[in-house]
Amino acid sequence: MKVAVLDIKGKDTGRKADLSKDVFGIEPNEHAIYLDVKQYLAHQRQGNHKAKERAEIVGSTRKIKKQKGTGTARAGSIKSPIFRGGGRIFGPRPKDYTQKLNKNVKRLARKSALTLKSKEKAITVVEDFNFEAPKTKDFKAFLSSLGIENKKSLIVLGDSNKNVYLSSRNLERSEVLTSSELSTYKIVNAGSVVLTESALEGIESNLKK
Repeated sequence: MKVAVLDIKGKDTGRKADLSKDVFGIEPNEHAIYLDVKQYLAHQRQGNHKAKERAEIVGSTRKIKKQKGTGTARAGSIKSPIFRGGGRIFGPRPKDYTQKLNKNVKRLARKSALTLKSKEKAITVVEDFNFEAPKTKDFKAFLSSLGIENKKSLIVLGDSNKNVYLSSRNLERSEVLTSSELSTYKIVNAGSVVLTESALEGIESNLKK
């Protein structure tokens, strides 16, 4: 599929970019997308939640009152879960939330996500660009020229670019990353995907393997 290549001002350069059918025109597999997004979100969890149980509480081991004659229930330790400051029963423990996913499934998921965005006509190709200095104003002007200033946008570069990244950092609804950092979740989560020409080459070379 051919799409027009735009410049940084949103004007047609007269050149066309060919979106490979092997990446942008496959039969989408929504279950693969689900599995990849599920894995990505699970990997965002630190899993360091922890509550102290009674064996981990620092406190006296003295029996706090005599066994009989008080008219109340028996109690042998101030660290008991029934007392304030005592241990917690079945409290949360550190857990590893990472999930394993076959690399072929991950590749299929990314291609499926890109195919769906292509069908929605939510993919724009621009020529490689740079800013002289990090300025949010320049990046907002770039988004406005593409007509996506009010959308959640994903800008994919071929290589890391500090000026472009810093220019976008203050914008909540826009994110910049490189083609090697592209994930299924980032694609699905974006309303509009903007690819530079070098990023397009990198994505196709990575996903055609």
